[in-house]
Amino acid sequence: MKSKAIVSSMLTAAAVSVGLFMAGPSYAVTDAQFNEANQAFQRAGAGDKSAVSDAVDKFDQLLKSEPTNPILVVYLGAATSMQARTTILPWKKISFAEDGMALEDKALVMLTQDHDTQLQNGVPISLSVRYVTANTFLSVPSFFNRGARGEKLLNEVLESPMFEKAPLHFQGGVWMRAARFAQDQKRLADAKKYLDLVIKANAPQVDAAKVMMAAL
Repeated sequence: MKSKAIVSSMLTAAAVSVGLFMAGPSYAVTDAQFNEANQAFQRAGAGDKSAVSDAVDKFDQLLKSEPTNPILVVYLGAATSMQARTTILPWKKISFAEDGMALEDKALVMLTQDHDTQLQNGVPISLSVRYVTANTFLSVPSFFNRGARGEKLLNEVLESPMFEKAPLHFQGGVWMRAARFAQDQKRLADAKKYLDLVIKANAPQVDAAKVMMAAL
């Protein structure tokens, strides 16, 4: 059943970490507040179903205090989509996925040039919003018709001049996602290219990249 595919195909968002950009965040939510919610999000993305509702609640509370912050909107959207894992009801699975992606669409619309210099944990908000959304769109089943948009967003992140200056942890996460997507599409040369970037840069994901490279 198509709806059941959502359970195994929801995103695992890459973590974003502190970097060396010159500008600081202009929003009131601090890195510490964001990281508390993000810890729950990462546990949920790693498969801990019990952390999903916690991630939703934490990002929802942060968003209520700062409703114009697109990074909070996009993470709430991604966490909402993850709720598809927590129910056996097909219509609820689809509803959670669609509601979450609608929030991510909203976050994209909210982006302005200012978000190229406003940071959360050292990563430009515009990059994080595009990447988290791309990760969701590439992970949901094909009947949602989000794959092409997800691929476009992922390429926008990879090709952005800001990406070259992004924290290595963020770069490594994006390269790993690009490698998995290329592998899914049977583009093994491209998959190896992205894995090689992780390995040569000695990104935090280097061990996972080596394992994946050996399996190709």
